Amino acid sequence: MSIFQEGLSPNPVNHIALTPLSFIERTASVYPHYPAVIHGGIRRDWQQTYQRCRRLASALHGRGVNAGDTVAVMLPNIPAMLEAHFGVPMIGAVLNTLNVRLDAEAIAFMLNHGEARALITDREFHDVVREALTLIKRPILVIDVDDPEYGEGEAVSELDYESFLAEGDPDFDWHWPSDEWQAISLNYTSGTTGNPKGVVYHHRGAYLNALGNQATWGMGQHPVYLWTLPMFHCNGWCYPWTITAMAGVHVFLRRVDPQKILNLIHEHQVTHLCGAPIVLNALVNMPDSAKAAIDHPVKAMVAGAAPPAKIIGAVESMGIAVTHVYGLTEVYGPVTVCAWHDEWNALPLEERASLKSRQGVRYLTLEGVMVADSETLQPVARDGETIGEIFMRGNTVMKGYLKNPEATAEAFEGGWFHTGDLAVWHPNGYVEIRDRLKDIIISGGENISTIEVEDTLYKHPSVLEAAVVSRPDEKWGETPCAFITLKSGHQADDATIMQYCREHLAGFKVPKTVVFTELPKTSTGKIQKYVLRDWAKAL
Repeated sequence: MSIFQEGLSPNPVNHIALTPLSFIERTASVYPHYPAVIHGGIRRDWQQTYQRCRRLASALHGRGVNAGDTVAVMLPNIPAMLEAHFGVPMIGAVLNTLNVRLDAEAIAFMLNHGEARALITDREFHDVVREALTLIKRPILVIDVDDPEYGEGEAVSELDYESFLAEGDPDFDWHWPSDEWQAISLNYTSGTTGNPKGVVYHHRGAYLNALGNQATWGMGQHPVYLWTLPMFHCNGWCYPWTITAMAGVHVFLRRVDPQKILNLIHEHQVTHLCGAPIVLNALVNMPDSAKAAIDHPVKAMVAGAAPPAKIIGAVESMGIAVTHVYGLTEVYGPVTVCAWHDEWNALPLEERASLKSRQGVRYLTLEGVMVADSETLQPVARDGETIGEIFMRGNTVMKGYLKNPEATAEAFEGGWFHTGDLAVWHPNGYVEIRDRLKDIIISGGENISTIEVEDTLYKHPSVLEAAVVSRPDEKWGETPCAFITLKSGHQADDATIMQYCREHLAGFKVPKTVVFTELPKTSTGKIQKYVLRDWAKAL
């Protein structure tokens, strides 16, 4: 035995589970009276915020929520959402953030599949939550949030969030997880086929990706972060934990409003924000007098389709530095970044925009990224031309899909996570996406399954055949475009089809363009979607 191994086994002195819960304990201890939360007229420091998180944990525990139970939240970007990211896992429970844009049937599926014991919900969503609860045949503890910045809607429960917190102990003795592999959160994908898949995160991955955000962006201590990114999306890319770790300020925003974003940036001297390119596009299209509110350096991290050169140039002229990242729900949000080189700053705008469109290289906290053949997993040539699938591996890959061992095994086949995204590999090691293996449409940062939309269209009594592809859109990045062949003797127009979809799909999934035509097919009868994509681009 080597002398370096003898007697040097892990023990409580030198080995402890990694968890982002440690961030708030440290920040509240070191910077108790530094600002933590800004929401309308609400101001709270880190001591107060930590106490509220402990109250939430204590109250949930007192109501019978235990380790391993799921607590779902249907919340916009408000302080209660931040508190849930700490209070729920403090008792070993699993946080399930629900996409507030989904319909009742989808919400009910997630509540059932995740076996939620409790649901914390904002009054804005009372209609969809009330309907979803009628589809569930078991009791769920429902906690109503009456946000003073909303002031509308109806209570779904008699149990008010503030009253619920009052049940809890601000000095509640929460327990460090004994195992960093323990689940911390559950996030559902949009679902490429059938029902959405439940992606399970662990404490270790959340801890590492939260610090990976800081290392990648170089945020430094006390950033002022504006919540333009939905916190329900991949746990806000782990930024609830990142900003807390850096003793920053969470500036909340219930919904994206370009004028309000500019006002908040100016009023609170916001330093960082994240989101889809549509957020930047909205700011660029504001009047010059409004954009003048940005009088200090601001950094924006965007994911999804990279902004076009025109938008990048306009954003840079506003004083906003853009960082392009890429990731998926299965890897805790962004895990690759178009790491910038100083010499690129001297390039013309079009060349800078072309470089920024690349998905880039791995975070420090991701151990491996490659572009390879989807079947053999052999890396493709780094020539910027050969197309392969993006594969990842490391500590910030999900535990797996909840109750779906077949999908998990398929996603991890060959010892790598299969992203389903097709890309090329450049000579400098930078990855650039060229297509999506499963035809997912990313519209305004939201994933839309073409299969789900097609299934809905096929249910229309006049539709014989339907195919959905992405169509480039200046505002949303891309939107669903439906190509439809009608049944003989039937009539329908685009307004009729869109209205039908609105009745059966979440609003952002409704096709923005409908074309009636014969669908192009191969000799075996398979619809040629690549032809339809070309048609959509030409519309």
